[in-house]
Amino acid sequence: MDYVQYNIQCPTEFAEIIIAFLGELPFDTFQENEQGFEAFIPSKFDTTEIESEVKRLQTNFDFKYEKKTIVHQNWNQVWESNFQPVEIEGFCGVRADFHPPFENIKHEIIINPRMAFGTGHHETTFMVMEFMKDINFKGKKVFDYGCGTGILAILAAKMGCTDIDGVDIEEPAYVNSIENAKYNSTANINYFHGTLENVPVRTYDIILANINRNVILESLPSLYERLNPGGVLYTSGFLDQDKDLVMEAHLKNGFLPHDTKQKGKWIAAKAFRRY
Repeated sequence: MDYVQYNIQCPTEFAEIIIAFLGELPFDTFQENEQGFEAFIPSKFDTTEIESEVKRLQTNFDFKYEKKTIVHQNWNQVWESNFQPVEIEGFCGVRADFHPPFENIKHEIIINPRMAFGTGHHETTFMVMEFMKDINFKGKKVFDYGCGTGILAILAAKMGCTDIDGVDIEEPAYVNSIENAKYNSTANINYFHGTLENVPVRTYDIILANINRNVILESLPSLYERLNPGGVLYTSGFLDQDKDLVMEAHLKNGFLPHDTKQKGKWIAAKAFRRY
């Protein structure tokens, strides 16, 4: 699959907000840099309507952009030049297969992200992984909703979980999750391509939902039905300005918010199914 790269040049304080807006469109990968960030969208989705949305954002935020096509064969060169290892306090290290192994790390994950989101660099993924550090996954049923590269499901498997499902609406993410599970010898994870409707109906003890604000809000009723009583829902992918809105939606849908984390302008939350 070919992609179009939008090279966004913007002040640092605008980058996260613009990424959040673009995340509501079919952009599925972002790489931050000193000048701003690159946003990648499958070429089939790069329509005049999408570019009009980008131009509309320019009326609210001060940024410039340039576009170029990235053919499928050249994607490895793009992410290899940007992808650096990530470490979370001796708990977990994320690297590509061409990086040297970590030393003194509890869980090492090898991620070759292709065109899928989730290398541990983004604040939302990082915070959910921080939450996971304190979870006992042994004997639990886990659902990775919006799995991206499969990184969260893989970490759950490395922490002792043997009953894991994951789903992503983007086919490259679905394929990449399967590949990364094999790299990490966690091929027992069941991945599905599509939406919640494409995942067999069952309930879970833990749901990891690192997606975006709109999908979280739309999915809370269904996630409630798929979570066992007393189960835990972890959500991330929304900005601090939307925190009250998202927490209120949790309460309305039967969840009891318990804890939140913030990194930059991004929020991650932990909530229990109340009844």
